[in-house]
Amino acid sequence: MSNIVVFGSQWGDEGKGKIVDMLAEKSDAIVRFQGGNNAGHTLVVDGEQCILHLIPSGVLHPGKKCLIGNGVVLDPVVFCEELDKLAAKGIDVSSSRMMISKKTHIIMPYHRLMDSARETSKSDDGKIGTTGRGIGPCYEDKMNRCGIRAGDFTDPALLKSKIAKALEEKNVLFKHLYGAEPMDAEAVYAEILPVAERLVEYLGDVSSAIQEADVVLFEGAQGTHLDIDHGTYPFVTSSNTVTANAASGAGCSPRELDRIIAIVKAYTTRVGSGPFATELFDADGDYLQAQGHEFGATTGRKRRCGWLDLVVLRESARLNGPTELAITKLDVLSGLKEIKLCTAYEYKGETISYPPQEQNGMAYVAPVYETMPGWDEDITTARSWDELPANAVAYLKRIEEITGVKIGIVSVGPDRVQTF
Repeated sequence: MSNIVVFGSQWGDEGKGKIVDMLAEKSDAIVRFQGGNNAGHTLVVDGEQCILHLIPSGVLHPGKKCLIGNGVVLDPVVFCEELDKLAAKGIDVSSSRMMISKKTHIIMPYHRLMDSARETSKSDDGKIGTTGRGIGPCYEDKMNRCGIRAGDFTDPALLKSKIAKALEEKNVLFKHLYGAEPMDAEAVYAEILPVAERLVEYLGDVSSAIQEADVVLFEGAQGTHLDIDHGTYPFVTSSNTVTANAASGAGCSPRELDRIIAIVKAYTTRVGSGPFATELFDADGDYLQAQGHEFGATTGRKRRCGWLDLVVLRESARLNGPTELAITKLDVLSGLKEIKLCTAYEYKGETISYPPQEQNGMAYVAPVYETMPGWDEDITTARSWDELPANAVAYLKRIEEITGVKIGIVSVGPDRVQTF
């Protein structure tokens, strides 16, 4: 079995966690390579739900190494909370199987305050839809070369001085731009020190751990169209979500990436602001939302729902080079008389097959639809391609034809066993 990258091909929430959980069984190590706790992966095993925000989804498989790469921004408080919740379930979260790269940047209390202060200050039509968890400001400090890295936890004096330095500028912004109370460096240090001391034992060389493992599973967060460069800017996340970042964000060579799996929800959803060409505001949209239980695992916000956008998927295939597709939530479509597929856009008087490259160009496209017959059968017990209704098979085949990528995995329900 080769090394595998799992990525979201839409706007996130495609069901990556479940597929990672399934593939983790035959992997030695699972590494998260970007994003922060603005992502949530929901797993259902034997009917019991488990939501993870930072720890790789493979943690539910005993003995598997779970690694946090340098491309992640880590909230240490949230990480410790996840450790405690998993430990309470009897899951091994010891440092013998969990590792955080010393190069991983740390989300500090002032990052969360900056995030919420900025979003609150914007008018409604200017809001990005950030989760307010400090992800963007932490990545800003990383690029500005003034960030706190996990390795700083081993040197309290250095940690204290870096906090004080970071707050010199931020306190000016808090007080004079956002009308917020400045933060005290000593208080921030006292708040972060206990979790810093706890996490020291988890710090290590993730690059070496990847090199030593036979089979590595690279787990992305969010989706391709939230990528900071290639997504629907500015309504995007603060990191590169495409597969090319798996190597950089984990600490290995791109030559180590063999099998690339695009996770595709059988319809399209989006959380937060930003253009969404196939969004539905009718009974079909309500049906998808209700049947799919479409609420964000991290925020609890209702997800916007629409038909499957194959223009978006073509772009994902172009950017990520998937070797196969994994279709999730196919069962949600059961009961619809007709199902639509967006195969192209009308844009400025032309029919286009890929999203426009101009900023906010997606806000001005009109979807071109192809209509297919639906099916009424309950497919949640299907365990092979042959057990699916003919119309469901036709739907999947059409996805393959238009994207040019074969389907390798199909999910027909939330539980681990409802996959083939």
